[in-house]
Amino acid sequence: MFNNVASSTDKINAGLICGARPVAKAKAGGVYKLQCVGADGQVKWEEELHNLVVNQGLQSMVAVYLDAATQITTWYIGLITGPGSGTTIAAGDTLASHAGWTEFTDYSGTRKTAVFGTATTADPSVIDNSGSPASFSITGAGGTVAGAFLCSVTSGTSGTLFSAADFQSPGDRVVVSGDTLNVTYTFSLDAA
Repeated sequence: MFNNVASSTDKINAGLICGARPVAKAKAGGVYKLQCVGADGQVKWEEELHNLVVNQGLQSMVAVYLDAATQITTWYIGLITGPGSGTTIAAGDTLASHAGWTEFTDYSGTRKTAVFGTATTADPSVIDNSGSPASFSITGAGGTVAGAFLCSVTSGTSGTLFSAADFQSPGDRVVVSGDTLNVTYTFSLDAA
């Protein structure tokens, strides 16, 4: 007599992917364009610098738009010098504390007002001061310019530092009395 034995096994595997939801991000960034014009009216050099929007600048944007902080309505462009070839911009920099750089001040007057145009409605939204670049008339012996920054005060260290940038290659640039340094800042906010 035959005895049939059958065996069967069922296996079921299941998986669940959690947290698959849309994430909104925004990327903020800017570019400083510096143009040095000599006393003879000829362009001596031009340079574009990608900036770092520092922590204080990011916090200011968020606080104004989402936490009803007071809006800063006037911004100023300043110039950066060394401490030499190792100029460093850091996320934690403020006007009162920025160990990697110092302010260049061998020009007439104070920091220059950034007169921005109208922001574009595209993605990214872009705004700049190309219609009225900040113009610095170099005085005294001149010196070495290492970059530029955007802040909320015409002088001093008590305001908000928004962003800063330094020359990468070929490095710092020499300016002399009689030169004019024109600075344009372009800022964009992108839904990344």
